[in-house]
Amino acid sequence: MPQAQAVNPLVNLLPLILIFVIFYFLLIRPQKAKEKEHKKMLGSLNKNDEVVTSSGIHGTIINLKDNSVILRIDDNVKIELEKNSVAYKK
Repeated sequence: MPQAQAVNPLVNLLPLILIFVIFYFLLIRPQKAKEKEHKKMLGSLNKNDEVVTSSGIHGTIINLKDNSVILRIDDNVKIELEKNSVAYKK
């Protein structure tokens, strides 16, 4: 009778390791780069910048605070939002 050969445990883990590497390069790494770019954009906000919030509100920054911005969205209409809610500058 032939004896069953012992399989190296590393061979059993190889598909799992390969899946993790693929997830890292396709999902995790690009997301971290995008977060870094967004943080840099938030740090460069100035008065009179036209921005769009994550909820789709278009406005002009009229005042900056530590963690929030005040936007003018129409004549005599101002709102205060968290800085993190600014999606991008126009």
